[in-house]
This record gives sequence, structure tokens and C-alpha cells, in this order.
Amino acid sequence: MTDRDQYTPGPASGAQIRKDRVQKGEDKWTLILVRELRHSPEKVWQALTDPAHLREWAPFEVDGSLGTVGTTVNLTWVGTARASETRVTRADAPKVLEYSDIRWELEPFGGGTRLMLWHSIDRRFISWGAAGWHICFDVLERLLAGEPIGRIVGADAMKFAGWQRLNAEYAKQFGVETPNWSPQAAQKS
Repeated sequence: MTDRDQYTPGPASGAQIRKDRVQKGEDKWTLILVRELRHSPEKVWQALTDPAHLREWAPFEVDGSLGTVGTTVNLTWVGTARASETRVTRADAPKVLEYSDIRWELEPFGGGTRLMLWHSIDRRFISWGAAGWHICFDVLERLLAGEPIGRIVGADAMKFAGWQRLNAEYAKQFGVETPNWSPQAAQKS
């Protein structure tokens, strides 16, 4: 296992936000992240759909595979006590995966994969989400390369060196304020 202490996330990059107007005057915010991985779409697809792989890098756990349309799984975000029943609404392997408020797109790119994530998220937490997913993608890349450093998510990620910097960089990039809550408070909400 690679020494986690040697890991430092790179600068904030590959992210954008989009505001969509929805009914009744409410705005919907989507965080869009793009990462180029050195691994095939098939290998990345497995990491996105297999519960054992997800436990190694993702900020949530599922009790079944996400690889088949119509499958219902219990999805539990790290730091929450309650699972939510989640249905896979699209699974076009190894290209598009959709469930809950998440959409993944994979496309071949330079011998690897361009991975795109769309995640509907409360505007107040967009910089947190971007920083957290950034670290998750770094952990995923190392896992796929056979050099796992272990999952860094939730309140643990917020305490991790580099997360605060990423949070501030993404907040500045998006023109948003960072929430003024501690990692412990975030874990309880």
C-alpha cells in the first residue's frame, strides 16, 4: 500500500457548476467534474458499479451492483446512518451510468478514459463536493493502478491535508462562499 502521508491532491481543476431552473422557482445545481484516467472504460466501469470497488474509493457504499438498469440497492453516504433506496435508471456499459442524483459518463480517451460526473448538489456544499470528489478521483486512479492508498471520504477527507485548500480553490473558482461548519458538524447533518 502506498503511504497515504505522501499523497497530496493537485490543484482544483476539471470542475464546473451549472444552475438549472426547476418548477416553483427553485434552482437546481449540478456539480460537473471531469477526470482523465489511464485505464480502460471497462476497468473504470467495474470500479463505478461493483460494491467491493466502490468501498475502496467512493463516498458511499451500496449493497449490490449498480451495473444493471432497474436494480434497486441501498446506498449509504459515508457519515450518514441511514441508507436510501436507490434505483439504477441507466446502465449502458461502459458508457453511461445513472442512479439517484448522479450521472457518470465514460469515453475512451488517449488509451484511457475520460470520466465525467454530474452530481446534483445543494449550492451551499458545491465547493465541499468538488473537493471531496477530487480526492475520491485521486484515490480511484491509484486503486486502478494497483497502488491503493485507502478511501478518504466524509469527515475524514475534511480533516485530510489538502482538502481545505481544494475547498477554498473550488469556492473561489465557482464564486461561492465555503460553509462555516466543522467536519464534525457536517457528519451529524
